[in-house]
Amino acid sequence: MTSFLIPAFLLLALVLVLLLRPFIFPAKGELTSRRQMNAAIYRDELDKLEAERVSGVINSVDYEIAHAEMRQRLFQDTSEEDDRAVMGSSKKTVVGLCIFIVLLSSGMYFSLGDATRVAEKNAEQPMTREGVEKMVAEFATKMEKDPSNLKGWAMLARSYRILGRNQEAAVAYERAGSFIDSDPQLLADYADVLATNANGSFAGKPTQLINKALKLDPNNLMALWLSGTASYTSGNYKAAVQAWEKLAQQLPPGTEEARSIEGSIAEARSKGGLPSASPVAAGGKVISGTIEIAADLKPKLKAGDIVMVIARQPGERMPVAVLKTAVSEFPMSFSLTDALAMNPSAPLSKLSEASIEVRVSKTGMAIPEAGDLISSAKTVKVGSSNVRLLVDQVRQ
Repeated sequence: MTSFLIPAFLLLALVLVLLLRPFIFPAKGELTSRRQMNAAIYRDELDKLEAERVSGVINSVDYEIAHAEMRQRLFQDTSEEDDRAVMGSSKKTVVGLCIFIVLLSSGMYFSLGDATRVAEKNAEQPMTREGVEKMVAEFATKMEKDPSNLKGWAMLARSYRILGRNQEAAVAYERAGSFIDSDPQLLADYADVLATNANGSFAGKPTQLINKALKLDPNNLMALWLSGTASYTSGNYKAAVQAWEKLAQQLPPGTEEARSIEGSIAEARSKGGLPSASPVAAGGKVISGTIEIAADLKPKLKAGDIVMVIARQPGERMPVAVLKTAVSEFPMSFSLTDALAMNPSAPLSKLSEASIEVRVSKTGMAIPEAGDLISSAKTVKVGSSNVRLLVDQVRQ
């Protein structure tokens, strides 16, 4: 703060010196007083009046009247005590102006400026998790003294949720009471906290909260995601697909979120043996069908294996779109869409044909490994449905 104020006041002093220079450094020599200036002006006026009388512009009577009036004004303007020069001694003036300017500028700066903020910024420390925890703890203490503040309990619950303290968040949501009953987002957040505390189980109250949130706002993203997740974990894959497809319609195409939800939808369809979805890609250009596996390779499948359906531009090695899903019962359905594109600017729908193949990986890594189960590559038109892919080889 001091390092800022010293240059500021030095600059102010410089401005004052330049502004008040005529007062601080008066002109040398005797200056003309106001009385002398008035006398000189009237003397000049009298000379002009005399010249007009001599030239005959005015007669003697008018001359006497004008002369008398001018003498009277001259007497009045020069009768007051005024022996000081107009620009003479001005210590009081200088001091007064300095004080006025300093007070005015300081007052305006501290009321409209940022001196206080500059001081606060210098003292400001980066916010740490410990600092956030302390603020939340202080807020919690304050809420204990004001238990009827339902909005405050909801705010505290969200703070706990952000910090990952789900047990405390659940208690705070409970104490928020009726405040969250009309807020679909808070209801969905509360359901998420309860399900997390129950090791992913949505049975009971979490499902009730989700349904209540969707009743208030059928398009709430969080509630739709949780609804699909609850249906998926309970084995109701059809309901999961319905909820997630409604969510996918609200996500910008080509984003990471859109790809993730499309992958979840494909996995739910595969596990539920559901038919391919209606086209999502531009112009309805998707590739869909079923994946089968040779009978002699089925014993090689293990829980946790990842099925990868890969689409490439014919003759190219770089994938255009990749679908990853967990191994389930065969035959299993698949659907490749623009949402699964590796590069949003080069979607699958821009191709006329694509080379597709299946790889069952133990690790889900992009690089093929020995022991992976694979199919032969098949070139199909983009937009084809009922494509059949057979996993019948082991990568050496």
